[in-house]
Amino acid sequence: MRNNMDRSLKLFSVRGIDVRLHFTFPLILLWAAVRFGSAGGGVRSALFGVVVMVLVFVLVTLHELGHSFAAMHYGVPVKQIVLSPIGGVAQLQRIPDKPVQEFVIALAGPAVNFAIALLLAAFIPVFGLSMRGVVLSLSDAAGLTITAVFAYIFVYNIILALFNLIPAFPLDGGRVFRALLAMKLDYSRATNVAATVGKVIAVMMGLYGLFNGGIFMVFIALFVFTAAGKEAAMVKQRTSLKGHTVHDVYTTTAYTLTPYHRLEQAIQLMMLSGQTSFPVVRNDVLEGFITRQDLSEAMKTRGGHTWANIIMRRDIVPVSPNMPLEEALKRMMVEELDAIPVGENGLYLGLLSYKRINQVMQWQSGKKHAGKSPFERVVGGT
Repeated sequence: MRNNMDRSLKLFSVRGIDVRLHFTFPLILLWAAVRFGSAGGGVRSALFGVVVMVLVFVLVTLHELGHSFAAMHYGVPVKQIVLSPIGGVAQLQRIPDKPVQEFVIALAGPAVNFAIALLLAAFIPVFGLSMRGVVLSLSDAAGLTITAVFAYIFVYNIILALFNLIPAFPLDGGRVFRALLAMKLDYSRATNVAATVGKVIAVMMGLYGLFNGGIFMVFIALFVFTAAGKEAAMVKQRTSLKGHTVHDVYTTTAYTLTPYHRLEQAIQLMMLSGQTSFPVVRNDVLEGFITRQDLSEAMKTRGGHTWANIIMRRDIVPVSPNMPLEEALKRMMVEELDAIPVGENGLYLGLLSYKRINQVMQWQSGKKHAGKSPFERVVGGT
């Protein structure tokens, strides 16, 4: 799996969680400047729009940190938080094990916003406003005043919490819905129901945005629709792998490198075979592992004559043939690997790859016409 960090900029880290800006993020600031600037007819109004949008994304970041801290409380690692024009995403490295954990993690984000709302409400009298005054202070033509900024942040914070509670999976409300269903139904069935409801709501959101000029509503609807389908497919895959072990799927005939193979030879093997990751083996002992990203970066910085043992990774622990396939897949996702070596008693045995797992999935879903089960021991392919 390729790392997408090169498409985002790291801002800072909180408890080991990177907070990053997607490369498209400036578009939302440009949109805010144009919208408020055209409505107010001046630079001050445009600057007001930018300031408000930056503060809104501070709220979004706190919202995502709420999810992240709750996830970490349950032992779920959080890779990073990415801020984009349509919002923020806390990227958990696995799905929580229990529905009640997902329920708490999903509600933690909106809970942060409601806590902020209570805190901000205490300052309303400081600005000489009432709740009605806060609403009246909202205007696209607002000037750059502390009162106007406060009014927008107060209202947008509440909107952020309420919007995320819409039961449109995978928004927070949709995850709460899925968690509640999963307390009574099979997890896969609960996900399918939640994803279907999410897609219906996404279509309604998209149509509303399309006919009312809400371009960002359309983008959010597209995100919800596609993300719901992807997560439903992921859960289906995870469910279908239950009961199988690495031994049922891995290949024993994947190409390997010796420590003294040159990188240009590895590139040739990749082009000829389509294999993207290579175990580095000597005398049947796994000495290291090289991924496609490792190869790509090393070819740029070191050149094709570099030996494999110079760049190989030594931190990738092979999976056992007896390991549950679901657990092996989880490791591949966490470590961002296309494939992972299989070994036992210090010896290299073979390679487990997404390609092979996908073949298994295709057979199970009836997409393959061959009668032979892919769970029979593999003699070829990666």
